[in-house]
Amino acid sequence: MSSPRIEIILGNITKMPVDAIVNAANNSLLGGGGVDGAIHRAAGPKLLEECRTLNGCNTGEAIITNGYNLSAKFVIHTVGPIWDGGTNNEDELLKSCYLNSLNLADKNKITTIAFPAISTGVYRFPIEKATKIAIETIQEFLTSKNSISKVIFVCFDDRTYQVYKKYLD
Repeated sequence: MSSPRIEIILGNITKMPVDAIVNAANNSLLGGGGVDGAIHRAAGPKLLEECRTLNGCNTGEAIITNGYNLSAKFVIHTVGPIWDGGTNNEDELLKSCYLNSLNLADKNKITTIAFPAISTGVYRFPIEKATKIAIETIQEFLTSKNSISKVIFVCFDDRTYQVYKKYLD
């Protein structure tokens, strides 16, 4: 079920001209590898300074900061679950990442938001399962709220892009 309010692109999330980008962060919020490291590098040192004042973030939750040197005004940091075979509430925690990020966006009057494929890199969440959770959660949210006009899934590699395209189409 395609949606005019959902777009999937292959690209670099740090370059997205949206109100907010979502960071697939770790619990410390102090930067790391993958998307997290790229966002911290692109935003500049003030992002790390602000994150140091936040005392971290629990898995499934989300926190908002300024975007600093990014074109996005805000960064919404969310901590995805580490895949452990599906026996530790991973699906619900991943769904919470998307819902809590969207609720923060709504609360902060953010109308355009870009998401990475949360937990599918070093956290090893199976891409097909993660994609289904992401798209279904966002479609459900958009059905009940009109505040967000555009959600963009920014896929880092072609494999992820193809999985998202297939699922949305």
